[in-house]
Amino acid sequence: MPQKPGRHFLQIPGPTPLPERVAQAISRSTIDHRGPEFAQLTLGIFERLRTVFGTTGPIAIYPSSASGAWEAAL
Repeated sequence: MPQKPGRHFLQIPGPTPLPERVAQAISRSTIDHRGPEFAQLTLGIFERLRTVFGTTGPIAIYPSSASGAWEAAL
């Protein structure tokens, strides 16, 4: 069977094909979560989250899975 040019689109439950911009983004080097670049990134995220949640109060991000956050809350 001849192959069509371009990316193949799967119409099954999984795996999910990635948009090209996502594939390019995940191919970049990771940022050290304890380094200054990550700290700067989170400051910008905090400001945007204040807008999303409509608050001027402090924002907290819990570095864990969702189940880890639930355990910490309990």
